[in-house]
Amino acid sequence: MSESLRDQLLKSGLVKQVREEKRGNEGKGRPSGKPHGHGGKPPAPRRNQEEIDLAKAYAIRAQTEANERKRAQQEAEEQARLRRERKQKIQQLLDGKALNKAETELVRNFEYGGKIRRIHVDVAQLAALNAGELGVVQQAGRYLLVTREIAEQVRAIDEHQLALLVDPNAVGNDDDGVPDDLVW
Repeated sequence: MSESLRDQLLKSGLVKQVREEKRGNEGKGRPSGKPHGHGGKPPAPRRNQEEIDLAKAYAIRAQTEANERKRAQQEAEEQARLRRERKQKIQQLLDGKALNKAETELVRNFEYGGKIRRIHVDVAQLAALNAGELGVVQQAGRYLLVTREIAEQVRAIDEHQLALLVDPNAVGNDDDGVPDDLVW
């Protein structure tokens, strides 16, 4: 008849060999009783390939984001340095060349930065400003009246600092129907 698998293994001697190997390994160990190879820690579970790929992907993503942040910071620092240099050049250009007067009779209004701004001028300066012979430059929160040449040089350095420069060759500077020299 049929013998059980256990009986067949015992007859063949395989089961006996396995039991003897287990007993032999138990006797041969370190005297301290610590498991070897892992320094007392249980072996780490093996990760499959998907987990490794996911970990690598997160590491690559983190590195890429760090590089982008570093590049953006360097770019911002470079832009700030260039702005400081432009401001310094304009300041050196404008030193002692502003035509603003302490006592003036008129106010010339103009649009700059989306708002209506004003500069105080006398009659001769108002006529020259409206004719395009003078310009207005914004520097350190103030509006300075300068010659057309200085205004053009400021425009070459940083056009955003040029607040007003009328083009003398333009036909009908403002078509709003309000004359430039209107005083209220």
